[in-house]
Amino acid sequence: MTEAGEEKPGYEFKAVALLALGFGLVGLDRWLVMPLSPQIMRDLDLDYQDIGNLAAILGLSWGVFAIVMGRLSDKVGRRKILIPAIVAFSLLSGASGLATGLGMLLIARLLMGVAEGAYCPASYAASIDASPPRRRGLNLGIIQGAFALFGLALGPIIATQLVELVPSWRIVFGIVAIPGLIIAALMYFVLREPAFFPAINDQPKPQVSWVSLFGFHNVRIAMPAIFCAMSGLFVIGSLTPVFLTDVIGLSGTQMGFVMSGLGFGGFLGQIAICGISDVLGRRTTAVAAFFLAAVSLVLLTIYAQTPLMLFMLLFSSAFFCCGVIALIAGPLAGEAVPASIASGAMGLVVGSGEIFGGGVAPSVAGFIAQHAGLPTAFLTIAAVLSFGGLLSLFFRETAPRAVARVNAGSQPIAEAAAQ
Repeated sequence: MTEAGEEKPGYEFKAVALLALGFGLVGLDRWLVMPLSPQIMRDLDLDYQDIGNLAAILGLSWGVFAIVMGRLSDKVGRRKILIPAIVAFSLLSGASGLATGLGMLLIARLLMGVAEGAYCPASYAASIDASPPRRRGLNLGIIQGAFALFGLALGPIIATQLVELVPSWRIVFGIVAIPGLIIAALMYFVLREPAFFPAINDQPKPQVSWVSLFGFHNVRIAMPAIFCAMSGLFVIGSLTPVFLTDVIGLSGTQMGFVMSGLGFGGFLGQIAICGISDVLGRRTTAVAAFFLAAVSLVLLTIYAQTPLMLFMLLFSSAFFCCGVIALIAGPLAGEAVPASIASGAMGLVVGSGEIFGGGVAPSVAGFIAQHAGLPTAFLTIAAVLSFGGLLSLFFRETAPRAVARVNAGSQPIAEAAAQ
């Protein structure tokens, strides 16, 4: 089968662009509650625990349904998952603005997690389907980088500016729902299924059980490794604001400037790390990114004091942490299995990371911070990131260029041995 990216070069660009915009809207809708939380808390009479629960319920449902729906997209096709998912999470984001109490808001966010969890692995697999092997890592990085750009970097700016222009935070949710419906319509006309789906060539696909996904070496390594990486991201994202104000003593304005490093670093890291892995190899890049993320976090915790230095080290922590998440969730998981079951493998990896790294880790880190201090919590997460680097040593290389180099180097040795 001719590679999609080589058969029609224009399709690769259009598909990746639409998938990236869609995943950017996933990030925007997911994080929109946080910058709007002061107004939401006031109008709905919520407390800090309620806001935390809103984030947790979305993350947990995302994790579960990334696992379930990723596998389903391998059976029914990418389009049948992606297009309904983006319509659903856009409408549910708009419905969040109609909530009259905590219960309705929790239900809306839970269902959003279902739709966004479905979109995530299917979009990764669609990117692999559309990309030639030499650009798989870069394209997956672009798609995942859009999540950090829209959700963590631009999201707070968009939300806080819109809420100043419209009468209520409720209207903001309605406004941000509109682009998703437009992207869904464009996907309907642009995205196509790869040739291994029966709808294209009427050939039955091999049925692969859930258990068989654990038979792939890199999938088994990727699940605990992405837990380490996501623990870093979600703990940094949740505890850094109070670390900057309560421990370092920054003002609210200074804290906002420093926190923007999380989004911009994550955006650039997800693109750069995946792109670098196309050249240097997945395994080497993952090991280096984990350890550099840990070093950056340690320096952030014990060394930095000025806003500029804090920004730079938070940028660096997010760059390597988000980059290795994108690398594990995308190329390492997707290339570990046949293309026809890539979505299931990536969904299993992403879902595991979301449930434990996004759900359990922040709670454990909060307990450590409460009893031993915020610096101790950050240093603990740095140790977790270092452990992820050790785990990454056990990955088997899958980057086409790196594999080709290894094969080219081993051929003369084999010929010499034969002589």
